Amino acid sequence: MTTSKNDMLIVTTDAVAGQEIAEVLGLVRGSTVRAKHLGTDIVAGLRNLVGGEVREYASLLAGSREQAIDRMIDEAYQLGADAIVAARVQTSMIQQGASEVLAYGTAVRLKR
Repeated sequence: MTTSKNDMLIVTTDAVAGQEIAEVLGLVRGSTVRAKHLGTDIVAGLRNLVGGEVREYASLLAGSREQAIDRMIDEAYQLGADAIVAARVQTSMIQQGASEVLAYGTAVRLKR
């Protein structure tokens, strides 16, 4: 019996504490590529002069991470997974002003 997408267990460890892995289903991943908006660059540049958190970029990256994780969960759900172990999130620059956020892990079915 698989879990719903909203209840997918995601851990960064290689195992789920107190649970036994019954089956390894394979690598799952989700990614998104986002570009900055010119207006955001202007506001961020001004904020850089006075210091502090650049909230516009933080918000952009937070949304990107959530979308990448959601896509990873969708892939795990399609495989019939109960959980994703060894989950990681990675960011890389594609070009000036555009970044990829990649979420990946191992989809597993837990012993019930």
